Amino acid sequence: MVKNLSQPAIEVSNLTKFYGNFKALDSVSFSVNAGWIYGYLGPNGAGKTTTILMLATVIRPTEGTATVGAYDIRKNPDKVRGLLGMVFQEPKMLWVSTPWDIVNWHAKVCGLSTEERKRRVKEVLEALDMWEHRRKNVHALSGGMRKRVELAKVLIQRPKIAIVDEPTAQIDVVGKHRIWNMLRQLREEGTTIILATNELYEADVLSDRVAIMHKGKLLVLDTPKKLKDNIPGGDVVDIQLEKETPQKIVEQLKKFKEVVNVLQVKPSNIRVYLNQVEEVVPRIMNLFMKENMPIASIHMSEPSLDDVFAHYTGLTIEEAQKGGE
Repeated sequence: MVKNLSQPAIEVSNLTKFYGNFKALDSVSFSVNAGWIYGYLGPNGAGKTTTILMLATVIRPTEGTATVGAYDIRKNPDKVRGLLGMVFQEPKMLWVSTPWDIVNWHAKVCGLSTEERKRRVKEVLEALDMWEHRRKNVHALSGGMRKRVELAKVLIQRPKIAIVDEPTAQIDVVGKHRIWNMLRQLREEGTTIILATNELYEADVLSDRVAIMHKGKLLVLDTPKKLKDNIPGGDVVDIQLEKETPQKIVEQLKKFKEVVNVLQVKPSNIRVYLNQVEEVVPRIMNLFMKENMPIASIHMSEPSLDDVFAHYTGLTIEEAQKGGE
């Protein structure tokens, strides 16, 4: 559910960060409405972590600024930190502690009563499949389990704004879906979430808006659907006919303004590259019916955020990742 409240929860203006002569972040600007999950997508080295550490007032910008809630990150860092919950890419925890100790302590800091604290800690650890491991020393946990403990702190806190860095790194598929559902629930309870990730599918299924970052620059920002719809010829329709396709039908398909290309894969199989597949396919089917050309099968596929990333960078995210931090 996309919520669009009048006051942006976060507003970033020309945020820039230099490390010596290296520009890690290059004049990035965006706003995040209250109630959004804002996907901040890019490979390692794209500038995601630099951005969120500045929003969390861990590091200072070289140029530009941002407001979190009503507070400027430069002028009111303490006020900003009071609004935030943070899930770090690398979990921050005491290595002598247990998951129970860490999450229970965090619940105390958040001011929960003893009764509510016990209930919430158990509820969150069970939801993250960590209840049976609650008394283990943290150093004995896998990387994925430590990540779940880090996430539990934000789920306990239910902050106004959550910044979540790579929430499902090292998590198995079942665990990923569990965490995604919990992030959605957190949003429904009123938390605005910045989701920094290099997992394209994760950004697609969770985000109300996606910003694609590459080499410190914000390349494009929109809803996942619009990003995918705006790729020229990004939609693909494979049509298997019961007999050979006449050339005149291929030529008629090419005249559709939404069609970018038509390939005859086999005599009775054509592949159409187009935009706005949902609107065009009924017209394609009407064309074949008028020409008395029975369709044996038709398969439609939409572009993914992998295709969007490749369109704007010329690279797959795996290729871009090789040049990461």
